[in-house]
Amino acid sequence: MSTRYWCESAWIDGSVAHGVLLSADDTGTLTAVETGIDTAPSDAEAVRGFVLPGGVNAHSHAFHRMLRGRTHGDGGTFWTWREVMYSVAAKLDPQSYETVARAVFAEMLAGGYTSVGEFHYVHHAQDGTPYGAEHPHYHDTEPRAEAGDRPHADANGDSGLRAHEMERALARAATSAGIRIRLLDTCYLTGGIDSELSAEQARFGDGTIDGYLDRHAGLIDTFTDEFPVNTPGESFVHVGAAIHSIRAVPAANLPRFTELSGPVHVHLSEQPAENEASKAAYGATPTEVLARSGVVDNRLSAVHATHLSEEDIAILGGSRSTIVMCPCTEADLADGIGPARELADAGAVISLGSDQHVVLDALRETQGLEAGERLRSGQRGRFSPAELITALTEGGARSLDLPVGALEVGKACDFVALRTDSKRTMGSLDEQIILTATSADLHLTVSGGKVRVRDGVHTELGDIAELYAQAFAALEMEG
Repeated sequence: MSTRYWCESAWIDGSVAHGVLLSADDTGTLTAVETGIDTAPSDAEAVRGFVLPGGVNAHSHAFHRMLRGRTHGDGGTFWTWREVMYSVAAKLDPQSYETVARAVFAEMLAGGYTSVGEFHYVHHAQDGTPYGAEHPHYHDTEPRAEAGDRPHADANGDSGLRAHEMERALARAATSAGIRIRLLDTCYLTGGIDSELSAEQARFGDGTIDGYLDRHAGLIDTFTDEFPVNTPGESFVHVGAAIHSIRAVPAANLPRFTELSGPVHVHLSEQPAENEASKAAYGATPTEVLARSGVVDNRLSAVHATHLSEEDIAILGGSRSTIVMCPCTEADLADGIGPARELADAGAVISLGSDQHVVLDALRETQGLEAGERLRSGQRGRFSPAELITALTEGGARSLDLPVGALEVGKACDFVALRTDSKRTMGSLDEQIILTATSADLHLTVSGGKVRVRDGVHTELGDIAELYAQAFAALEMEG
């Protein structure tokens, strides 16, 4: 069976094409991309407006969405915001996190993203005990059932949670929403350079680098069995690795990440205090510490990269690393504006993330990249509309190593459609719509060849606001 969509206009091979017919097989993989088709065939859904490849959100902390609109009353800093974030992290368990993440991923789809890199570090139970046999009874208020009758029953019929249950919860949330996920399994060993994890951070840690690597290998094996990677369109769950930061992983442990294959992400120089601590401890910037450890290469994605030296920029550009800019979060937390243009000119690949989800709007995030550059430099057009689209799509696909980012044969049939006749977009010339549209103009989101969101409503999960009502209730937070 084939699914076909006729697009009034679409972004194909780096330019706007008209009358585009997309054909996907029953796995959700594109099998044909034709242009110049004047009218929609009878067996194709007609998609009005302008179609873009699905946005790739290269940096997400799903549970941070629960802080939106709740941290502005007293001003503060990134560090005081972090304390509020820890209070929400403490509430999470596998059941509630699945409920939260399902709502967040649904909103992502409505906001223009069809893939996400979930930078995940809430691995264990609230007291730091790994889920599994050591932590056997969680919300076990229902009668004991036979194995397989309950969603979390293990092979022995035990209602206790299994190893990697927080990660499983995120994967289930992503697949139920229909968003492609690279779960970036994060190493978090210390609370700061040469300091122990705090009580709030206990559930993030694995004790030692060997503990992390052993758990990471087990996670890969588990996901390979439970969420097999098949064709591009069908492959919705993938695993990657992340170094939380050089504050959270000692420099002596960093070379171990060269043993891993696939993407490696890291928070890098988000705050001046991180740079100061790194120089005091190691006599080098965080970028230099990573480079000395051998992890700076074209698999690395540096998130934020806000406070960099000229040498840092040269190192990241020369290695063809990916930079994940998160403009809305960086503005919200008063992080600063990173040197995106200089990084791109040095050879780095620019991508985008929503981080703490102060908004989940791929268009606003993309516009924020250019807006920050204009404010920082006093110049317009620092990134062309085409470069902005590339950052949102191909840049993110490279960061997460996913078969997405372009509407071409062999890649996943993932796309979003923008209205060109709204009060925001009317009169926009071709790809310049990337600078005028918002998520309010998105009327269709497709992933794996299936319509996931139509006119702001998730086709299977329903009203996204109601999903959030369930999420706030699950955490016993006032919505």
